[in-house]
Amino acid sequence: MSGMHYGLLVLGDEMKWNKLVQTIVPMVYWLIVAVALTLYTGWRVKRTYEIPMQELAKATSKVAHGDFSVYIPPINTADKTDYLDVMIMDFNKMVEELGSIETLKTDFFSNVSHEIKTPLAVIQSNAELLQKDDIPEEQKKECTETILGATKRLTGLITNILKLSKLEKQAINPEPKRYDICAQLCECALQFENVWEEKDIEFEADLEDRAYIEADEELMAIVWTNLLSNAVKFTPQGGKITLTENSDNERVIISVSDSGCGMDEQTMKHIFDKFYQGDTSHSTEGNGLGLALVHKIMQISDGTVSVKSSPDKGSVFTVTLSAAKL
Repeated sequence: MSGMHYGLLVLGDEMKWNKLVQTIVPMVYWLIVAVALTLYTGWRVKRTYEIPMQELAKATSKVAHGDFSVYIPPINTADKTDYLDVMIMDFNKMVEELGSIETLKTDFFSNVSHEIKTPLAVIQSNAELLQKDDIPEEQKKECTETILGATKRLTGLITNILKLSKLEKQAINPEPKRYDICAQLCECALQFENVWEEKDIEFEADLEDRAYIEADEELMAIVWTNLLSNAVKFTPQGGKITLTENSDNERVIISVSDSGCGMDEQTMKHIFDKFYQGDTSHSTEGNGLGLALVHKIMQISDGTVSVKSSPDKGSVFTVTLSAAKL
């Protein structure tokens, strides 16, 4: 542009323009340049910032009204990403997460409603039978036992929901302390002794004399109780359950294996989801929250839980925790 200005001055001298013309021509030239630059800058700002921000505002309004299917494409390619692209990508990620949370919330309420409705229906039907005058004493006893079983299941469901809710909201703060994990495993296992005998299950425990971890003892008791309870539930009559524990200076590994029905790959992907029950034949014996509790407790205890299984070959749940420092 400076070259053009100089060229106009040279042209004016060669053409012998008067001084007024030589003054006006450069001024008109720079006026045209200024207008062009202003228009171009305005167009670039509108295209690069104003329009994308308007799209972002519209998308935000849709999200605020409950539409989580919104997606804003980035303005530039990956190699030319600027801060506005980063903001848009973060917005898309946020909307995706909000959509997932909304889906989980909907599924949660749906599952809770279903799980509560089932025992309530059992209680109602048996209570109606008890109201009849001609019902035999034996049937009365059966109805009473059924009602008690349904109320226990309902109580267990509500208790687990509250525990899981508190854990997810971090309302329960773990209180780690150093204790013998082997002794705790023995205590938890002995709670199921009567069930082993009823189902003629062979129970084998391979534990060290002692091994110490630093964790919340009450929360860890929930883990072992749920894993052993599942093993007992899915092990058939005359089956086998094995509880093993081994440790080194850095970690303690506990495994609970059973000879039950096992799981396929699809079931294992969702086994730690809330209310998920892969084997519907045992759905009346639980509420699908036990393993979700186990998984959450492991997360806040800096431990891991994994599962290996195959159909008709049983399952092995493995918990890994850090060993307590000497």
